[in-house]
Amino acid sequence: MSVRTVGILGGGQLARMMVLAGAPMGLRFELFDPAADACGVQVAPLQVAAFDDEAALAAFAARVDVVTFDFENVPARSAKFLAERVPVHPRPDALAVAQDRLSEKTLFQSLGIPLPAFADIRSRDELAAKVAEFGMPCIIKTRRLGYDGKGQFRIRSAADIDAAWDTLGSQVEKTGLILEGFVAFDREVSVVAVRAQDGEFRAWPITGNWHVNGVLSASLAPAQLSAAQHEAAIGYARTLAERLDYVGVFALELFCRGDELLANEMAPRVHNSGHWTIEGSETSQFENHLRAVLGLPLGDTRMLGHACMLNWIGQMPEANAVLAQASGHWHDYGKQSRDGRKVGHATLRDDDAAVLADALERVGGQLDRGEQVAPVIEILRG
Repeated sequence: MSVRTVGILGGGQLARMMVLAGAPMGLRFELFDPAADACGVQVAPLQVAAFDDEAALAAFAARVDVVTFDFENVPARSAKFLAERVPVHPRPDALAVAQDRLSEKTLFQSLGIPLPAFADIRSRDELAAKVAEFGMPCIIKTRRLGYDGKGQFRIRSAADIDAAWDTLGSQVEKTGLILEGFVAFDREVSVVAVRAQDGEFRAWPITGNWHVNGVLSASLAPAQLSAAQHEAAIGYARTLAERLDYVGVFALELFCRGDELLANEMAPRVHNSGHWTIEGSETSQFENHLRAVLGLPLGDTRMLGHACMLNWIGQMPEANAVLAQASGHWHDYGKQSRDGRKVGHATLRDDDAAVLADALERVGGQLDRGEQVAPVIEILRG
């Protein structure tokens, strides 16, 4: 393979991990981000410019062979501008659909993928009427730009309707609003999958996820699902990828309620819940994403034993507790500490579920993360 240069819109930790995955393949990278301190600058050249700076985008396109992105809020218009000059994967149209919760859920519905009730909201009266129809609790969200629990308001009683509208009503014209029925789910899972330029589709074992304040806290693979649920979830992801003519890695997040699976949302990029694949799979999500966007054969997605990823939010804990474990792997993104910010993660992996549970118990105790690891340990110990 001759040297290829991959351009990445966005210079955060996902871009950083793509660069680290691509280095052994002899790839070169160029990053594009408005933030001069984006953590990807630690590992690759960074062009600092606004995402709508067409002169900067044109210069960026001239230096790379293919463009991808590391977060879904890159303007679709910028991706389309680049696509007129250089191949862009995933397609800008797929990015545009995933950026709008209403478009995304309408697509799910058209493909026969089960999902909670939803409605476009344009006024306070419309909100009140749909709350009465859906029942409470329910959640109003911005259609665009929200992530990790941002841009949303949970309505628990009729008294919350005015507060919700006061908080988000001003976003109707800017981002749009969507109301979603609340799902009393048993657990949350995600399908992390990849589709190649020739249509080949592969998925990693489904991942079980736990969130705190809307931000991913821990992931365990493989998830505890029935064979029928596993087959259905993979089928939904495949159907979605084929409909979008998708190229690259993406995640489909699902709620489990009894035997039922309900789609939550799609992330058109490598995903936080797939970080365990770096150590826990034959081919990581980051390497397979690069293979896909470059038109290379996909790598095997089989996993190696059991793996648990722990997210570090706000500030990095002490590394020794994880590194002392035979199964421990440490990832520091090199970011400044800040409340709510993803600053790193750790993955613990072992062929034996009980051994992994013991290691997690030690890490949880030493880092005062007992609540974070408790549900994972319970599953691993059966």
